[in-house]
Amino acid sequence: MKGFKRKNGLLSLCGLNCGLCPMLLGGHCGGCGNGNQPCAIARCSLEQGGVEYCYECGRYPCGKYDGSREFDSFITHQRQLDDLKRAKEIGIDAYNREQMEKKRILAHLLANYNDGRRKNFFCVAVNLLELSELRADMERLNAAGELPLKERGEYAADMFRKAAERQNVQLKLRKKSGRE
Repeated sequence: MKGFKRKNGLLSLCGLNCGLCPMLLGGHCGGCGNGNQPCAIARCSLEQGGVEYCYECGRYPCGKYDGSREFDSFITHQRQLDDLKRAKEIGIDAYNREQMEKKRILAHLLANYNDGRRKNFFCVAVNLLELSELRADMERLNAAGELPLKERGEYAADMFRKAAERQNVQLKLRKKSGRE
């Protein structure tokens, strides 16, 4: 969107974790404020004097977030509002440090556990699972020893599915059906 720029490439204006997005990782998107996609929330930010995060706006949360958790696009929206709340509570610098750690975990998973079919799954898992759980799972993965790539990927995916079950998290993108 013309005139809309961002400094933070990890957390979007609206609370999406750009640093964990498969579109950004694949080079198909420049991230919030660096791409060419029209965005109603970016337009609103410009109208509000260029707030860096929606929570800085006096009208937040507004109607633009109605139904935001119901469906996903190419990235999960399930934690969008929770992530904005967390960033506001601990500060952007601390939030970015957590996201950088998640980004390193994701890079390790993609380099060592992705058999070519798990990129989106790992992006969603790292985005939605708690960092403490991801750390523990990564320790278990590293201690598991050498397995063939396909088995490694399945072992990691199974571990994340169990973590998701414990956290009552659904590890898949929720697409809107064309019938609605």
